[in-house]
Amino acid sequence: MTASGDDQPTRRRWRLVPIPVLTGVLAVIAAVVLAVFLSGCRGPSGGQGPAASSRSAAPSTGPTYRATARVPVGKTPAGVAVNPGTQTVYVTNYVDGAVSVIDGSTRTVTVTVPVGTDPSGVAVDPGTHTVYVTNESDGTVSVIDGSTRTVTATVPVKSPNGVAVDPGTHTAYVTNYVDGAVSVIDGSTRTVTATVPVGNSPNGVAVDPGTHTVYVTNYGDNTVSVIDGSTRTVTATVPVGKDPRGVAVDPGTHTVYVTNRVDGAVSVIDGSTRAVTATVPVGKDPYGVAVDPGTHTVYVTSGDDTVSVIDGSTRTVTATVPVGKHPGGVAVDPGSHTVYVTDWGDGTVSVIEHR
Repeated sequence: MTASGDDQPTRRRWRLVPIPVLTGVLAVIAAVVLAVFLSGCRGPSGGQGPAASSRSAAPSTGPTYRATARVPVGKTPAGVAVNPGTQTVYVTNYVDGAVSVIDGSTRTVTVTVPVGTDPSGVAVDPGTHTVYVTNESDGTVSVIDGSTRTVTATVPVKSPNGVAVDPGTHTAYVTNYVDGAVSVIDGSTRTVTATVPVGNSPNGVAVDPGTHTVYVTNYGDNTVSVIDGSTRTVTATVPVGKDPRGVAVDPGTHTVYVTNRVDGAVSVIDGSTRAVTATVPVGKDPYGVAVDPGTHTVYVTSGDDTVSVIDGSTRTVTATVPVGKHPGGVAVDPGSHTVYVTDWGDGTVSVIEHR
């Protein structure tokens, strides 16, 4: 609509207003603005009111989360895993072909371990302090002794990507994204003892240590394959959202969390019924996911350079934490409840704590 002369006040029309009337009007406007400003700045108890956000508004009585440190590592850090017994953090540096070892207490890199070409996934067996690293372009898995911090074995595995460990059986599970399968590695012999066919383009993998059940995301057909660790067979296939990538298990509740990149959401799977019971909206392009088993809190990395914090009991996002550029992997130290996030674009690891 085109504005007419009556819609646009001229300098002359403003001058026609008597000065006393104008003064009174300005006083009223100032009082209204001041009242609105003060009500917006004060919360229920007179403190700062919460900022409006569809994902980040945390309850006033709940914990607050923030990134308290950024640890420089190698180029394009991808995967991350924590050994809770030693508070040691392992980070794969994709371009460097190496693993950065971080002391969780000092938050400094203490050593860098050369591995294969394009290392991506990483997992720790806390009982033996053994670290497994998938090297995508080599078609191998590097096995690192956590005490000596040296590679003690190299296991041939075709197109390896994600990796997870069952601490009870000392078995490592590796997704083969080209073959549509999962390689099963015996931790004692460090050899592949079985190959389990799954869905199309498997990516993430996680283990429920209580039931020895393995969950695998298949981003090529939007499903999760459920593997019985004892029989090494697929017992169920669960449809989830579009482009599922990361997967994590809460061992206390046997709940499974899956990130769906295209949907911008997390599918929540009941491990007993093997059905999706909820879908939680998170940030843009969610990828990594990890669970704090002590608090039943879920952490999800997103392409908008944030981490969404999900309350596992209410299945809602209670906080959104800014981190570095292009966050990917995420892991939790269950002892200290500290969260570690790889910032692919920055060459750093963000450390998140809550109070």
